Amino acid sequence: MKTLSFKIDDSIYNETEKVLSLLKKTKEHYISEALDHYNKTQRRKLLSKQLAIESKLIQDESLAVLKEFELLDEN
Repeated sequence: MKTLSFKIDDSIYNETEKVLSLLKKTKEHYISEALDHYNKTQRRKLLSKQLAIESKLIQDESLAVLKEFELLDEN
């Protein structure tokens, strides 16, 4: 395990303390879960962006192939 040290706004810290008292979780566990969730969300966004780029490339190529087939049908 790695140790992290960071600063956060007082308002975020205070809200976290309130939530932790209701959940009965340690700060370490709560923050670890939060980071894991955030990492998964960011990976999904990155993958979505990459898929959009690749879909556009495929779309352009598919249209070019379709036009070639149309030319063949005309002959």
